[in-house]
Amino acid sequence: MEANEAQELQEHAEHAASERLLRPVAFTMSFVAVLVALVTVVGHRTHTEAVLDQNQATDQWNYYQAHKIRSNDTALAADLLGVVTITDKDGAKKLAQSYADHQAKWAGSLKEEQEKAEALEAKVEKDEARAGRFDLGEALLEIGLVITSVTLLTRNRAYWYGGLAFSVGGICAAILGLLVRY
Repeated sequence: MEANEAQELQEHAEHAASERLLRPVAFTMSFVAVLVALVTVVGHRTHTEAVLDQNQATDQWNYYQAHKIRSNDTALAADLLGVVTITDKDGAKKLAQSYADHQAKWAGSLKEEQEKAEALEAKVEKDEARAGRFDLGEALLEIGLVITSVTLLTRNRAYWYGGLAFSVGGICAAILGLLVRY
């Protein structure tokens, strides 16, 4: 066997050993890439849910405001009946009683509509808190993936451990996003 052949065999053996040591790194990168995709999708869905809930809250506040305006207009009309000289006193009393009945009906309804709108706003805040945790998880997982990939270039496993640390942080942030419930 010539010296070149022996050196070539040694290089192949070293290369095979190096590849064997980098297999866990490659597997870790694949696993983290899948987690990035999952957390990204869940984060986007949570942001969409927050936007839809915000639209519902806005609609609810508009409904509340419409009732409030109607109630105020009725109160103004009732006040106007009290100061204007009216020839048909019985008609005016019936109309004033009708206005008073509407005011009583709307008083309870307004409080209920306001509570619904506030509940929807609280739901939006929770959705945004969840989405923020998913965004943080996604960012940490992406950082972990990039740092782990540096291991393939440098053959230095310290980068792999650093990437794992960031990835674990990303997983924890995503789990916290799942734990925030309504």
